[in-house]
Amino acid sequence: YMKQRDLNSFLWTIRRDPPAYLFGTIHVPYTRVWDFVPQNSKAAFQASSSVYFELDLTNPSTISGLANCQLLPHGENLQDVLPQDLYHRLKRHLEYVRLMLPHWMTPDQRGKGLYADYLFNAIAGNWERKRPVWVMLMVNSLTETDIRSRGVPVLDLHLAQEAERMKKGTGAVERVEEQCHPLNGLNFSQVLFALNQTLLQHESLRAGSWQAPYTTEDLIKHYNCGDLNAVIFNHDSSQLPNFINTTLPPHEQVTAQEIDKYFRQELIYKRNERMGKRVMALLRENTDKSFFFAFGAGRTSMCFLLISTWDGIINFIF
Repeated sequence: YMKQRDLNSFLWTIRRDPPAYLFGTIHVPYTRVWDFVPQNSKAAFQASSSVYFELDLTNPSTISGLANCQLLPHGENLQDVLPQDLYHRLKRHLEYVRLMLPHWMTPDQRGKGLYADYLFNAIAGNWERKRPVWVMLMVNSLTETDIRSRGVPVLDLHLAQEAERMKKGTGAVERVEEQCHPLNGLNFSQVLFALNQTLLQHESLRAGSWQAPYTTEDLIKHYNCGDLNAVIFNHDSSQLPNFINTTLPPHEQVTAQEIDKYFRQELIYKRNERMGKRVMALLRENTDKSFFFAFGAGRTSMCFLLISTWDGIINFIF
């Protein structure tokens, strides 16, 4: 690894008095990356009076709102809406995960009092009441690598907790429904395709016939090395799987491309524009405050481009 002072930072500064900063995070335990965050980023965080995130993850209403938006309407269960074969495959996979969890957990997790059953229920509890699209995302988070990272706050949550501890002003530029509704907006056939493809990938992973092309470990490595392009153009930018695969039949390739286009439009382009406008509004309405905006690294870079296009006042720091 490079020395910290030599690392590139995911930090942009907006030249104003007082200054404002955009900082790119990734959704991994902060302990895996914090030592590699350059000093200029930490100093910017320390110096800012207000810290803003995509969502306020320290607010209980945010957490309950996220949980509620994932539920099927009218008290329905997954068994009521999924094809029988898909439902049983999903159930078998979750049973496999439950059996493997004790073997995946680290001694450190067990030392902190985490139990496999507790961890499974924390992630997958109430899964039969969830909408299929959220179950798909849940399945993607039930891997050995992700399980081994549980119990440590992710980077943006760590920053939020630190901001509260330091009595900084905190806020969010998005509402829960703005993150939820686009995911819930996929049509049912697209959702079934996405869940089926996700299960196929994980079933192949279990059988040893498939290997994930880009892992969380890869993401951490590129982030710690300041490799902006590698971080932006992988799944963490939208936290969604990529279904485009040349081995799919033509009609399924069309479906995969439609889903990819929809997610890019709704969860990347529209969100970036909305968040960029809200950042600019906050800056214009609070000319006497210093701000530190902590967003996903891919999203931060796009907001940087939007803001620089609008005002021409932003400067990239290395």
